[in-house]
Amino acid sequence: LRLAESGGGLVQPGGSLRLSCAASGYTFRDYAIAWFRQAPGKEREGVACISGNDGTTYYPESVKGRFTISLDNAKRTLYLQMSSLKPEDTAVYYCKAIMGRSAYWGQGTQVTVSA
Repeated sequence: LRLAESGGGLVQPGGSLRLSCAASGYTFRDYAIAWFRQAPGKEREGVACISGNDGTTYYPESVKGRFTISLDNAKRTLYLQMSSLKPEDTAVYYCKAIMGRSAYWGQGTQVTVSA
């Protein structure tokens, strides 16, 4: 399973951005898939996850109500819709797929929230 993120960029505070994570070789079914982010000097943190089987989602309080994770298994693509973006959302965003003891990461995409 290979993952490739896209959709990052520069956006003003309060703006929106949609990230994509395309999988090659496999669908996301039977995986748990998540978006993580890592800001300079900070630890990587999870911001959303979804079950590839039943679509159950989870968000930490820091992004709840602003970020939405979704999955299109037919397109083998994971999305992260981000709205009401804040400067503190600036980070490199990664997708991660987990099945059992196997975990796969994408290369990341930079999101910068700045006026």
